[in-house]
Amino acid sequence: MYYAREPGKINHMRYDTLAQMLTLGNIRAGNKMIVLETCAGLVLGAMMERMGGFGSIIQLYPGGGPVRAATACFGFPKSFLSGLYEFPLNKVDSLLQGTFSAEMLSPEPKDSALVEERNGTLEEKQASEQENEDSMVEAPESNHPEDQETVETISQDPEHTGPKKRGSKKDYIQEKQRRQEEQRKRHLEAAALLSERNADGLIVASRFHPTPLLLSLLDFVAPSRPFVVYCQYKEPLLECYTKLRERGGVINLRLSETWLRNYQVLPDRSHPKLLMSGGGGYLLSGFTVAMDNLKADTSLKSNASTLESHKTEEPAAKKRKCLESDS
Repeated sequence: MYYAREPGKINHMRYDTLAQMLTLGNIRAGNKMIVLETCAGLVLGAMMERMGGFGSIIQLYPGGGPVRAATACFGFPKSFLSGLYEFPLNKVDSLLQGTFSAEMLSPEPKDSALVEERNGTLEEKQASEQENEDSMVEAPESNHPEDQETVETISQDPEHTGPKKRGSKKDYIQEKQRRQEEQRKRHLEAAALLSERNADGLIVASRFHPTPLLLSLLDFVAPSRPFVVYCQYKEPLLECYTKLRERGGVINLRLSETWLRNYQVLPDRSHPKLLMSGGGGYLLSGFTVAMDNLKADTSLKSNASTLESHKTEEPAAKKRKCLESDS
């Protein structure tokens, strides 16, 4: 639906490309996945459906909060949402450097609630004072008893409705405070999960440049785990490919593009459809490996190469005999 009507909201990701991402990322039940996507929650919903409510998903989001418009269309039960965590993208660097703390998250919900409550009481006082002034001005002008009764009823109505409005305002503030506290707890839980640095996979499908995102988020993924990066264009992924080769710690890097052709199947009129998509985006996939093991392997390879060179090199006495026989 999104690809047919509003492909810009999902970064022009085609449905076969999404299927390839789920396959290359090894999305299955019981995994601990990290996802960064700006596709209105489409990739997140596909991952949740594939995992079936088992495992955990940590969604990294830019801005003030995650966008899950497409995720809500899946109609997941509440049990699926228990393993879903979110964490702000601008706090990832502090988490990597070890300087993250609970105070770095949103300000205290109690302070904002108190400010709103004070503002609400001030507004109520101002409104009540204004109503009293209006009633005092209108009272001398009315000499008939009927007018006095109407003035009394008008002046009494705000007094009766005042506590109801005040109660609803307090309920709203308490509900907002409760939601902020729950969000704060979920952020701390997500930070604890990320600090373990043992995620089973990484999925990136955002409108931002993939190179800095992938280089920073790979530190949270355990060795021998897959990662998949989607981009609408090929050039950013080529740059990301070269940076990963220079950095090391990854193997089996592959840059791919899925090709899809729709056919019209009718009696004696089967042919490819004329209006078919020219491309569904590009994927960069690979596996993570431990950096220390890589260094040890390179040292072993260098030692083995020196040993082989020593073995293949002939001694000087044998060379002299060969030269004398030739002469």
